[in-house]
Amino acid sequence: QVQLVESGGGSVQAGGSLRLSCGASGYTYGHKCMGWFRQAPGKEREGVAVISTYGGTTYYADSVKGRFTISQDNAKNTVYLQMDSLKPEDTAMYFCAAEIVAWCGSSWSREARYKYWGQGTQVTVSS
Repeated sequence: QVQLVESGGGSVQAGGSLRLSCGASGYTYGHKCMGWFRQAPGKEREGVAVISTYGGTTYYADSVKGRFTISQDNAKNTVYLQMDSLKPEDTAMYFCAAEIVAWCGSSWSREARYKYWGQGTQVTVSS
């Protein structure tokens, strides 16, 4: 079992920055695909960015490329999402997700493949 705890959400004006953190506990020894999804009111949950903890390969949604950066600290079993140049359309509940697998791969944004989820942290961007 893997437990995920997110932190770092909040409210910010457009153009501002936030950094989300996701700490993993429990089964932390295996390689994982770990990262972030988000869900805005009335919309489906969508993949934002993930990282393969073995090797550090990163994957991003087109809507956040060049603005968001995902990174990891393996010693702390933590994944970070640095969000810059935030836009009102980034407003959503952000969820950390993890799957015990060696590589994220091309299907990284498929929600159903992730077994472990955090409870979410709210990000609100005002114009």
